[in-house]
Amino acid sequence: MITDLVQIKRLGQQKRGENERLRKHMKRHVFVERRLRQLAEQIEQDIDCTQCANCCKVATVRLMDRDVERLAKFFRLSAERFVADYCDLSEEEGLILKRDDKSGCTFLDGTTCTIYEARPRNCEYFPHVVRGEGSLLSRMWEFTDRACYCPIVYNTLEAWKPEVGFTR
Repeated sequence: MITDLVQIKRLGQQKRGENERLRKHMKRHVFVERRLRQLAEQIEQDIDCTQCANCCKVATVRLMDRDVERLAKFFRLSAERFVADYCDLSEEEGLILKRDDKSGCTFLDGTTCTIYEARPRNCEYFPHVVRGEGSLLSRMWEFTDRACYCPIVYNTLEAWKPEVGFTR
C-alpha cells in the first residue's frame, strides 16, 4: 500500500489514462459492486486520514443548502452570515468553503478538521469510494483526479483493477 503523498501524486498522474480506461472497462463489464466496496472499506480502514488531510489541502468543498444550515447552526450564525464569512462562489462548482492556496480549507488546522462534527456531507463521504451520492460508476469520473492526491483512492483503484479483470 502506498501512502507517500509525493509518490501518490507522481503515480496518480502517470496512471491517469489507465484509470480513465478502468472506468470505461467497468462500464462495459459486469462486476460485483459489493466486492469492490469491501476492498475500498479495507483500504479506508488501513489509512488514517487524520495523518494526511491532503484532500482538505488540495480539493474544494462544494456545499449544499443543508450543509450551510448545519454549519450556520454549529457556529450559531444565520445562514447568510455563515455564507458571507466562510464561503466563496465558484463559477464551476457553486458555493464552496473558503480556502487559501497554502493551507487549504479554512477549517483545517494542521491535519485536523475544526468542524468535524458538523462537516459538510461532501467531506463526510470523501473520498466517495465506499459512500456517496449515486452509483459507484457515476462517482468514478472524479476518481482519476483524486488518485493524484488521495492515498485511499489511488490504492483502491489499484486493488479494483485485478478484481474487475482490467488489463493495463
